[in-house]
Amino acid sequence: MFLVKRDNFNKTYIIKGLMIALFFSAFIYLAHFNLESKLFNTILGLLGIYFVLISKKQTLFFTGFFIGLFWFYWVGNSFVYYDLAYLKPIVPFAFALVYGFLFFLISIVEFTFYKAAILFIFSYIHPFGFNWFVPDLVFINSYFKADKPSFAIVLISLFLFINFKTKWKVFALLPLLYIYTNSGEYIDNPKLKISMPQINVNQDRKWAKDNLSNVIDENFRLIEEAIKEKKDLIILPETAFPIVLNKDEFVLTRLFELSKHINIVVGALYYEDNNYYNTTYYFNKMKAKIAKKVVLVPFGEKIPLPKFMVDFINNTFYNGAQDYKEAKTPTDFEINGIKFRNAICYEATSETLFKNLDGIKYMIATSNNAWFTPSIEPTLQNLLLKYYAKRYDITILHSVNGSENGIIRP
Repeated sequence: MFLVKRDNFNKTYIIKGLMIALFFSAFIYLAHFNLESKLFNTILGLLGIYFVLISKKQTLFFTGFFIGLFWFYWVGNSFVYYDLAYLKPIVPFAFALVYGFLFFLISIVEFTFYKAAILFIFSYIHPFGFNWFVPDLVFINSYFKADKPSFAIVLISLFLFINFKTKWKVFALLPLLYIYTNSGEYIDNPKLKISMPQINVNQDRKWAKDNLSNVIDENFRLIEEAIKEKKDLIILPETAFPIVLNKDEFVLTRLFELSKHINIVVGALYYEDNNYYNTTYYFNKMKAKIAKKVVLVPFGEKIPLPKFMVDFINNTFYNGAQDYKEAKTPTDFEINGIKFRNAICYEATSETLFKNLDGIKYMIATSNNAWFTPSIEPTLQNLLLKYYAKRYDITILHSVNGSENGIIRP
């Protein structure tokens, strides 16, 4: 009898945790299936946070567990291309456990204000440097502003709502009027004729030696087409040339020649001093500028662990491959008198790339999402780019392989 009751008890925690995680994750899936609604996103976001603040730690463990799955189930997809397909189901489970533990910590102290404070702090905590869980992102397509001060106001309002007597509860929500917004996007395009051709090369074919010449030829064709269309600039995605470009004299020479007629921004690898860099190359009038990636993908481009563990993981799982090397500071390009901050995939969703902009109003971001598609990863990335575009008042030109290109405006 006791075991039956205990089993039902555990199921209740699981079901409650699942429902809260659904409230917290709905905005991603509504965006993914083009069913966005500011009203639904606002209500569901408030409900998700409200139930986090009033729930017990057992429920919150399962809330975090399911959030880890709903937000990041796609991370395991990339391991297939490292011949580590057996890790595909294990990686999402690891994410689920990490976020389950973090949400469990929210309720160690059964005090609403403590829970609210810890949830706010979580917006600054990034396990192993992975920063794609941003709690305030839930309001990115809502009637509320999506930023840290506004998130703090939401938490304070809900804390007051929970603790006020019934007849005063409505007054607890009045601060939410301060963060209400219904403004549209500010349309701001650089005064350039820009080509961002849509590229969809499957990841299993992108680096295949027998397909390399096809990929290179197609890139040249796209550049030549942009020249015929009298474009000022063409932007091709991250590692559009899947080679160490500064070591390939033939491709370099051809790009220099084409740069007489058009500005070219393209992703490729760069080798220097026994280190490999994920980089963006900018070609203009027979000259090149190199932008090395600053923020590397945890466990994808760099293992964020002590060196002895890094060596063990690389030797065991990645056939002895070495981590990429990162640059210390972001790189800016000046194209026809307009300054652009460069960002490569993951780093375009990092605070680091938005520091010291010095009036720069545009960012060129390049990505290769073929690692993870089909999944919600491109949608979550796009929502994060929108979040940072609004926070820092910057227009992001996003050129992607494997998912849709876009211009993300403040």
